Amino acid sequence: MVRAVAILLAQLATAPIISETIETGEHRLVDLKTFECRDITRSTVLQRVCYDRAQQDLIVAVKGAYDRYCGVTAGTVERLLGAPSMGQFFNQNIKRDVTAARYACVPRERTRGS
Repeated sequence: MVRAVAILLAQLATAPIISETIETGEHRLVDLKTFECRDITRSTVLQRVCYDRAQQDLIVAVKGAYDRYCGVTAGTVERLLGAPSMGQFFNQNIKRDVTAARYACVPRERTRGS
């Protein structure tokens, strides 16, 4: 038994890390390698929340579809994750229909040489 566990751990340590890519509602592919993702089990609205703290990008899964929100502060994400009703907080404070274009993601300009 100990040998089997040691072999499994060795295989996991040498396995290549594969990043996950999702498609957002805007039909854009997003690589989640820089995001911290959490599966949500206590909400009937949100199934998954992924956040890239450095870029302030939030990706949420609602009814199996991913949407991306940009410029979302870490404090807002912390309040979302700690809210008594995550769905209500999301709908009132983040969801694009409610906030107009506050968290809209505009294409980042390319710099010279890229």
